[in-house]
Parts: sequence; C-alpha cells; structure tokens
Amino acid sequence: MDVRAQIVMVFNLDKCIGCHTCSISCKNIWTDRKGAEYAWWNNVETKPGIGFPKQWEDQGKYKGGFAVKNGELKLKLGGKFATLLSMFYQPNMPKLEDYYEPFDFDYSNLYNAAESDDQPVADAISQITGKRMDTISGGPNWDDDLSGSPVYAAEDLNLEDRKIIEEYGKIFMLYLPRICNHCLHAACMASCPSKAIYKRGEDGIVLIDQNVCKGWRFCTSACPYKKVYFNWHTGKSEKCIFCYPRVETGQCNACVQSCVGKIRYVGVLLYDASQVGNALIKPDADLVQAQRALILDPKDRAVQEGARANGVSDAWLKAAISSPVYTLVKEYGLALPLHPEFRTMPMTYYIPPLSPVLASKTGAYELAEHGHGTIPPIETLRVPIGYLSSLFSAGNQEIVSDVLKKLIALRQYMRQQNLGESPDEKVLRDVSLDPEAAARLHRLFAIGGFNERNVIPPQQREEHEPAGRKGGRGFGILVKPKGGI
Repeated sequence: MDVRAQIVMVFNLDKCIGCHTCSISCKNIWTDRKGAEYAWWNNVETKPGIGFPKQWEDQGKYKGGFAVKNGELKLKLGGKFATLLSMFYQPNMPKLEDYYEPFDFDYSNLYNAAESDDQPVADAISQITGKRMDTISGGPNWDDDLSGSPVYAAEDLNLEDRKIIEEYGKIFMLYLPRICNHCLHAACMASCPSKAIYKRGEDGIVLIDQNVCKGWRFCTSACPYKKVYFNWHTGKSEKCIFCYPRVETGQCNACVQSCVGKIRYVGVLLYDASQVGNALIKPDADLVQAQRALILDPKDRAVQEGARANGVSDAWLKAAISSPVYTLVKEYGLALPLHPEFRTMPMTYYIPPLSPVLASKTGAYELAEHGHGTIPPIETLRVPIGYLSSLFSAGNQEIVSDVLKKLIALRQYMRQQNLGESPDEKVLRDVSLDPEAAARLHRLFAIGGFNERNVIPPQQREEHEPAGRKGGRGFGILVKPKGGI
C-alpha cells in the first residue's frame, strides 16, 4: 500500500446558479495579462451544449486522454514515434476559433468619431492582431443559458435522444463549472516531451514549470478536458494551479472564496497510489467504483502509518479525517468524477443535480401528481439519468440513480423534520443512510460554515523534498503510463 495525499475539490451542481463569479475572480488573479486573454482556467458551461473550447468532450476529434490496448494504458495521441512526427504540428489541438479570438472595444470611437448622420459605435478590436473585427461569432460563455435550447444543445455528445431538447415540456439545462482536475494519471504530464509538467508530492497539484516548457503543446492536445492553454505571447503552456500560493497557507482557492452559491468543497483525500494503474484498465462501467476503492480511510491505523512513512504530516492526516471531500466522495458516495472514461482519474468531483419534474402533457402543461408529494421519484426528473451518467459515470446509470435516490431521500427526511412531522427513517435506510448521516449531510449542504466546507492544512514547502522529477523521493510521477513519453 502506497499511501499518498491529494487536495481535492467537490462541486455541488444542485446549488450552482451560473453567476460566473468564480470565473471572474480566477481571471482577475491569474490570467488577466497579455497572451492569456482567451484562457479561462475556471469556466462555467451550460449543459447540454458544446462547451469551451467547442466540443472538448469529443475525443474522436481531439484524441485526448488514454485508451486501454492489450490490457495496457496508451495515450490516444500515440507513443514516441507519433510525438516525433507531430513535434512541430499538432493536428488534434483546438484552433483559436474553437475558443474565440479575444477582443476589446474601441470606446474612444464613441466620442472621437467624425460628425455623421449615424450613431457611432465601439468597434471590436482583436487583442491579438490589433485590427478591427467585422463580426464576432464567439466569446467566453457564448452559449450561456442557451445550451438548453436546440440552437446549441443539439451538438452535445452526451445526449442520447436529441429530440428531447425540441419539446417544451422536456427541455432542460444545468450548469457545469470546470477547472483543471489535477488528475492522478494526468495525460498532459505523460505527453510532455520536455518533462515540464509534474505533480507535486505534498498535495498532488499538477503544475507546469515555465522555465522548462518549450511550448510544444502536446499537453493541450493530450488533456481530454482541454484545461491547458497556450500563451501566444510567452510561447508557454499554462493551466490552473489550484491557487497553490493560497493553499500553502491554508487558504482556499479564489473560485471557492468567491462562490456565491457555496457549491464548492475543498479537502484532503488519502489514496493508494500502487493501485492507480490497475483501476484505470477496468471496463468503463466499473471505473467509478474502482476509483472509489483507491480512496483510503484516514482513521485506519495502517493507513496513517503508511501515510507518515511517505512524508504526510500529522496536520494533513488530521485534515483528512475531518475532510468534507472524504464524506461526499467515499463515505456516502455522492460525488462523481467528470468523464472517468478518459482514464486520467480526475481529482475534482461533482454531485449530480436534482431538477424540476417533467410536465404532464396536457394543454396547460400541469405538473403530474406523485406519491411522494412534493418530493418526486427520480424517473420523473427532467434531466435524464442517461445524460448524467454519460457525464459522471461512463454510462453506468445505476451509480447515478443511487446518488439521486440518496439526495431525494435526504430532502424528504429533512422536510418531514423541519415541518415538525415524525421523520420516516425507512426512507433513509432504503438508500443506505441513517439519521446521523442525514444530519451530517444536511449540515454540509445547507448550514455548515466556511471552515466545515473547506478543510485545508497549511504547509511549509521548504520542509519537503523535491518532487520525484528532480531526483527526490517525493510523489512526482505517480504512474508511468506505458506508451507515454
């Protein structure tokens, strides 16, 4: 057992209101400079939709992540020979138009324009070329709040039946905030010929060494989530750094700090690094369970001893014991990884959203009556389980159904309690919960304080050895993927 620690974020999609405050706070701190205008380390997408960059989920087009071939993990980009052939050309990388050409407005034209019969306008000026743009066909969050409509949603690869978005009573949408997943088996790290990308040993954050990066951009192609950006001004690749200057002092990320809906949770997970490779070659339907099995109980004495042997401090062990992330991901199995079939083992997790019920198809589109009263069964929810399972469980609908049943049971039980009724504990037992679990989850979801939702131990980096990439014992590269670079 090779016990290691990872700082992890969980998103509760039931509470995201799509306000983009997280995106703006991240943008203002980390990417508000030349060359990074189009880079959104944190963005919020409306689903169903094509996302940012366009169609980032289509690995048939971009060839990101890993595939299992003859029982071994291989980069979809190919091995060393494929890397050599495409050293100076990346055919599978998103183009600028798949993001958008960053622009600004020439507001000076509003008061400097020559006298005319027409109202002067603030022309769009490209921030790359400095020239006037005749048309603007895209931008950050271009399809915001419209992805539920047929205009943008029809191209979402997760939709099994595209006709569902054409019928008024069935159309749906949800918000999906995304950052770099700081994966355990990062494709960006495996694909980099320069070895500029590494995983920090003390907290698992994946970073790009700007002094080593040569700008080959294999990382951009290999990342299936397309969360590595190329800075056209510096010629270097950049990505989310999980706000490590803040995390090192025990502070939470800027996106978490600014989140209006309080949808984010940050904490420590302990996992068995020796089993990562075996877990990733499981069939798609078993990937979520395999990933959960890697996560270790921080209260277990053997786990604690193994962690200390690997340099995990007592402060981090204490944080792991009180981690809200462990509660949501492992203990109650409510949070799921985004597209586990990409086989990078992402270390950000999502609690699937509940949704309005489907309308009965009458002239007035009245809501159907259900046996649960105001708490509907999952079969009547507007967001199809098939769609959620495509996002969060590699198509395994049973896993998503289990999560939704727990969330509904929790609401039903707490509603009875809040109304002064006699709570029906059978509702909880049917989904493998109990009153103690209900109280803990209710506190985390509804009334818990900031320090309950975010448990981040401070660290002194100078006390740690360099990561494995520099010859130290640290936790640098966890799994050396066969076929990688």
